[in-house]
Amino acid sequence: MPLDIVPSVCPHDCPSTCALEVERLDSSRIGKVRGAAGNSYTAGVICAKVSRYAERQHHPARLGQPLRRVGAKGQGIDAFEPISWDDALDSVAEALIRQTQRYGSETVWPHFYAGTMGLVQRDGIERLRHVMRYSRQHSTICVALADAGWLAGAGVRRGLDSREMAESDLIVVWGGNPVSTQVNAMTHISRARKDRGAKLVVVDPYRTGTAAVADTHLALRPGTDGALVCGMMHVLFKEGLVDRAYMARYTDAPEELAAHVATRTPEWAAAITGLDPQVIIDFARLYGETKRSFIRIGYGFSRSRNGAANLHAVSCLPAVTGAWQYRGGGALYSNGGLYGLDKTLIEGLDVKDRSVRILDQCRIGPILLGDRRDLGDGPPITALFIQNTNPMVVCPDTTKVRAGFARDDLFVCVHEQFMTETAAMADIVLPATTFLEHDDLYVASGHTHIQIARKVVEPFAEARSNHAVLCALAERLGADHPGFRMSEWELIEDMLATSGKPSATEIHAARWLDCALDFETAHFLDGFGHPDGRFRFKPDWAAVGPDHKSMPALPDFAPIIDAADAEHPFRLVAAPARQFLNTSFTETPSSQAREKRPTVLVHPADCDRLGIAEGARVRLGNRLASVVLHARVFDGLQPGVLVVESIWPNNAFEEGLGINALVSADAGPPRGGGVFHDTAVWMRPA
Repeated sequence: MPLDIVPSVCPHDCPSTCALEVERLDSSRIGKVRGAAGNSYTAGVICAKVSRYAERQHHPARLGQPLRRVGAKGQGIDAFEPISWDDALDSVAEALIRQTQRYGSETVWPHFYAGTMGLVQRDGIERLRHVMRYSRQHSTICVALADAGWLAGAGVRRGLDSREMAESDLIVVWGGNPVSTQVNAMTHISRARKDRGAKLVVVDPYRTGTAAVADTHLALRPGTDGALVCGMMHVLFKEGLVDRAYMARYTDAPEELAAHVATRTPEWAAAITGLDPQVIIDFARLYGETKRSFIRIGYGFSRSRNGAANLHAVSCLPAVTGAWQYRGGGALYSNGGLYGLDKTLIEGLDVKDRSVRILDQCRIGPILLGDRRDLGDGPPITALFIQNTNPMVVCPDTTKVRAGFARDDLFVCVHEQFMTETAAMADIVLPATTFLEHDDLYVASGHTHIQIARKVVEPFAEARSNHAVLCALAERLGADHPGFRMSEWELIEDMLATSGKPSATEIHAARWLDCALDFETAHFLDGFGHPDGRFRFKPDWAAVGPDHKSMPALPDFAPIIDAADAEHPFRLVAAPARQFLNTSFTETPSSQAREKRPTVLVHPADCDRLGIAEGARVRLGNRLASVVLHARVFDGLQPGVLVVESIWPNNAFEEGLGINALVSADAGPPRGGGVFHDTAVWMRPA
């Protein structure tokens, strides 16, 4: 009997939203998951964790019915009792109405992020927010700093087509680790290396899986990327490796930039980055002498207080050499801005009121504890409705987050697939579908396809989709909007029609719609995204964000990081793990077995100095908290740099406090953003 293979789309934008082929065993069970070979970006390749998705889909701990907490917060599944969907939704609606009557609508905060990248299931919560005038959310976990840095220079959120990497002679992966987080990119990089003899250079504070297979790895100190760029530019201008004609036509201040970097010598950059001056010189020459140079800009190095400045600096490089003029030349940070989709109906943008306060999701801890810098003159947050995120683990300053959720006067409803640490703090928990159990539409930042996925199997037990829950809740709250009276498919069809795209039926039948731009547009040869069409070496940071006073006028090292000092001599990077995706997959045994336990990578010189042996228990700490984990002796980073991979659950650590307890909730300038890789700590044997 032939296998029943059903098309789908991975909801985890890493940033690939891979085209999938799912083996359906029957109406409720799946088998193997593979990449779709016919998609020119996915090219049949997906990450190991999604290929094992059946393990997660059919996990025995999946939530299957609504729950009401009857025990203490944080105790887990044993503190809950089953209830009916009607009782659960009635309880949630009654709580939101009660709190709104007492404090006003801004006391309710719908809190969400990107547990799914599907536009209907992820963003529909915004429609409820806007109709009800609940507190708005500034989404700062992932891309706020990176967006600010890229937009400051290019003016629009798009860049090269990832597939052009196969036509490049030099690929620079800057601040990313596609071996773990974007495996498809490695397919196109490998093709360039095999067919063209292309060189791969990785710029990253530690030897990642990608760096391990690169021709060159520049292991700089965290937060010093801007200094490296300026040292490179010094060499490029000094040795005539710049394209002055290109800069004169397409950039704003090339002569000011030249004068500025004349003082930023490789020796100056070396003192800041910890790299050898000759390494900087050699890299600059390689980059300047290679016309078809593709910089794949990652997110990691932007998650620092100076992250926006660093990312802007890196984005300047192809404008200095004129690499944008050549096929396979230029840069890509994100193509999220090229799709042109009208999400008015999905998000309720037609009723959005900008006078309603907006709260920074990374500062949920201080917000729940009543910090007036966040709340302003408005009411406290007394009710949370949460979808697609696990703030008890993923948000900074875990100690404050935990204290905030522990408030007796805070009502929390969590719509989830598993009993996460956030769900364990809830009053009502609602079981959620996985991406295989509902319809949705997907775009990506790393490629150019619109994809639509239909339900593959029936929902597990009583699980309901985000959209279904929002519609049922809206009815009880009296939230009137056309989007609540439509199915997921109807919302998708409406969005595509109003956006001038083919119908959902057509796109689904074709498997995807490629929205790639023509060469001239994709390479900004018809102008960058600013009104004058010029790339900004000298950005108007005030137009990018309100907290702009610390931003450098031209590309530079901005010394606003949490710098190492005598009390906190180490700089900590909390990097992604290969087998987890944020806190997704932390519940699957195969991922747990491969990651083993929370571990810190420590340079041998630091181990010798502190008397730390391989596998030893160590304690890391700062002014916020301290955590215990195990050391791994690792020479792929500089002395004074520590790396902890993954977002392990807090309860995977000996004392129940995870790595984000050490991360500050400070907002990175100029418009906010999580500073997860900008932390100074001490370390000692535990």
